[in-house]
Amino acid sequence: MLLRLPLRLSFWALVAGAKAHTKYVTRTTTTTAVAPKGTVQPSVNGPAPYRLQKPPLDTPWTDKVGTNPWPQYPRPQLRRDAWTSLNGIWTYQDAGKSTIVGDPPKLPLQQEVLIPSCIESGISGIQVMGVTHMWFATTFKVPEDWDQNKRVLLNFEAVDYEATVFLNGVNVGFHRGGYFRFSLDVTANVKQDGPNELAVFVYDPTDDVSIPQGKQTKRLSHIFYTPCSGIWQSVWLESVPDNYITQLDLTADMNGDVTAKVHTRDNGDAQVKILVRTADGVAVAAVFGPSNQKLGFGVKSPNLWSPESPTLYDVTVQIGEDTVNSYVGFRTISSGVVNGIQRPLLNGKFVFQFGPLDQGYWPDGLHLPPTLEAMVYDLELIKSLGMNMVRKHIKIEPDLFYEACDRLGLLVIQDMPSMRVFGDRPPTNEEQAEFERQLELMIEEHKSYTSIITWVIYNEGWGQRRDYHPEFAITERIRQLDPTRLVNAVTGWHDNGAGDFLDNHHYADPQCGTPFYSLPSSPYDPKRIGFQGEFGGLGHRPADENLWPVAEAVRDINQTYEMHADTNSYNYRAHVLLELLRQQIELFACSGAVYTQTTDVEGEVNGFVTYDRRVIRVNVEQWKADVQALYDTAAKRG
Repeated sequence: MLLRLPLRLSFWALVAGAKAHTKYVTRTTTTTAVAPKGTVQPSVNGPAPYRLQKPPLDTPWTDKVGTNPWPQYPRPQLRRDAWTSLNGIWTYQDAGKSTIVGDPPKLPLQQEVLIPSCIESGISGIQVMGVTHMWFATTFKVPEDWDQNKRVLLNFEAVDYEATVFLNGVNVGFHRGGYFRFSLDVTANVKQDGPNELAVFVYDPTDDVSIPQGKQTKRLSHIFYTPCSGIWQSVWLESVPDNYITQLDLTADMNGDVTAKVHTRDNGDAQVKILVRTADGVAVAAVFGPSNQKLGFGVKSPNLWSPESPTLYDVTVQIGEDTVNSYVGFRTISSGVVNGIQRPLLNGKFVFQFGPLDQGYWPDGLHLPPTLEAMVYDLELIKSLGMNMVRKHIKIEPDLFYEACDRLGLLVIQDMPSMRVFGDRPPTNEEQAEFERQLELMIEEHKSYTSIITWVIYNEGWGQRRDYHPEFAITERIRQLDPTRLVNAVTGWHDNGAGDFLDNHHYADPQCGTPFYSLPSSPYDPKRIGFQGEFGGLGHRPADENLWPVAEAVRDINQTYEMHADTNSYNYRAHVLLELLRQQIELFACSGAVYTQTTDVEGEVNGFVTYDRRVIRVNVEQWKADVQALYDTAAKRG
């Protein structure tokens, strides 16, 4: 059964029903004409103008990107009113192989580029591979109505991989790590009453050194994909008072106990006011206390967050002249023995976790979806199949992804992006330390999102040291940083007993918490949770119009774990595999499973939907029934 784009579900209604400070801020966008690949040329009269390049494969949202992309407020758990987006048309030029960051070149640069984007993508207007050193630049004005006595923050949501930032010719900051936000206080360098020149030097060594890069590669192969270089998430300005909130940590459990820590610029103990309200505005808690210290308080009989009822509470935090708006969900993630079996628990009950491996790649934007609507489409598709979980596979998404999961009610298993896997050389001590530093960044930036339930350290041993077992110490460090979630130390194999899970990968049929297993996985460990981290992977070659037409990808299609001639065969086999999984839930110690995967990705043609998101491959009613059977069987065991 082949279905075209399904009806939209509930996410936009959820957003529309939220308070003003939890709504998405949108602006008018323009539709951009598509230029054939390679037609953009430098001009002696100025930068070559931006034109959307024709990607190898587009999506229904490609021509809706316009020149004002991603206008939404980028950090939904730390919202302020005074902000402005710097997304849009910048200029770009290849910096050659220079490893020395000198003075910025004269602006404008050679070619216009759309920010945010990956320069390898059609949406960027560049669509080029193999560039490791590059410049990006723009000019901007500070909004006239901003208080000139306040501080100005320049925020980047993600730059892959290293960024050196210049404002009006002055080096104002450096950041390393392709998936993480950073903020620069540019008050001393910004012109409040005139144009400002912003230039960013980016270095992205994908494959050249061992860095956290996930599935990115310049050496395209079946399960490794086109890389992403450059400023690939939003850039924006924010006006803040002299002492402002830099981070807000919020946890709320099933008993109504809330823990909050309000981090501030001065690291002092200024008075903080925290107000918690229901979605319809009823205040349920008002708390006062010092900043930069953990504050504990209670909410009586809260409505709990779960996939069936993703209730969220609005939170307002005030310190001096600074006010931020956020939200929180009440829920508890833990592990416990239920009828003699170690289980993952949500709000004290065994909830079977089932959902897809979600890689988050797009044929037009690569790492970045073309629009927010496109990103939410994938999540709504998962939810429409009756699934309650998504495994975000060795990639970290924009914060709006996690807010969408919070609002839709999707449990998130969050992987740490793996280090490069080419060759047999293990990471050096310095590379290992950098990996662990960035893993801590991932946790610090995302630990207040209600939907995230598990942190994953290593996937199938990629970038995992073998001369000792670092996952034990890393697991303990994660528990110190975030004691509210579970840790899956090693998903797949090379398991040495660390973490809360014994996580098996097996294609196509599952081996979940069973007394049998296939190498290189490990036998079930009754002291930990039996979990199927990956299975399925059934393939079906779509019509050419829905296929990523890149030679390396087409060449490797038959490496897909199990190929099917048509969707009838595909869905028949899926039913068989889900029945096997149901039996393993009934007979053994299976507590959750991840099916591969949400969408096709380049040469992997095993998604619920094709890579262009135009054709749904799964028989929706059959899958909904089979998924519900998993939950029903697990309920009998719980």
